[in-house]
Amino acid sequence: MTYDRDLETSLLRMFVSCARSGSISRAAAALGYSQPAVSQQLRKLERSVEQPLLNRTATGVSLTKAGEALLPYAERILALSAQALTATRDTVTGHCGVGLIEDLAAGPFPQALAEFARLNPEATLEVISAPGPYMREAFTSGRIHLALCDPSYLPAPARWTIRLPLRWAVGPGLDPSVDPLPLVLFSQPCRWRTPVLDTLEANGRKWRVVFESTSLAAVQAAVRAGLGAAALLPACVEPGTAAHGSLPELPDVELGLIRRTGTEGDPLIDAVEDVLRHLA
Repeated sequence: MTYDRDLETSLLRMFVSCARSGSISRAAAALGYSQPAVSQQLRKLERSVEQPLLNRTATGVSLTKAGEALLPYAERILALSAQALTATRDTVTGHCGVGLIEDLAAGPFPQALAEFARLNPEATLEVISAPGPYMREAFTSGRIHLALCDPSYLPAPARWTIRLPLRWAVGPGLDPSVDPLPLVLFSQPCRWRTPVLDTLEANGRKWRVVFESTSLAAVQAAVRAGLGAAALLPACVEPGTAAHGSLPELPDVELGLIRRTGTEGDPLIDAVEDVLRHLA
């Protein structure tokens, strides 16, 4: 292994986008590149680390052991890059409320926002992770200025959107072919439940709910305990719990950035939106 090579942030961004979306083609569309161009850049990154980072199949990609090891570092490097750009600006002041769906609260977003707050000590950030109706209420009342969530939750159009796949997570000891399939779900209201259940029924699979929670940590704990299968964003599927080929392919879900009307031109909210866009 040689140690005189730098990891280019552009390559890391492509790798993280592929890992989050579970697909090179989806990542290419989100980044504005052709699929062959992204594949070529991924191979360049793999040559740099001298390890395969993604398992490529006809239905998408999953992380190799080396990819699982690199992902948190890549996310941190990209977050630091966003913070470095922020640090070159004048500090901003004021208050900004940010709504994140629970699925994103365990990723790089909270850390990047915390670092943003550290670099802007006269600004106050409030990060709210809550079910859709509560998010809508906080947005309508003015407590949330920016929200990254299912756009249908909020009464304003999305400024930009991303599409991400859902992936099955199955804990050790659980046979995914068991009938009916035990499920671990997010509690209602959750707009992703119906597409997941419809997919199972369309494929002739019976199911039963054995555990549900509004907390991502609780859902992940239930999966680790082998209670049932869960449909999660790729970044939320913990190592050792990815299901391979035994369950039907799940649909994509859409996330959007919604900004409260009347905040255009606010330097703090502009800067926070830049951070979120840089990471999405």
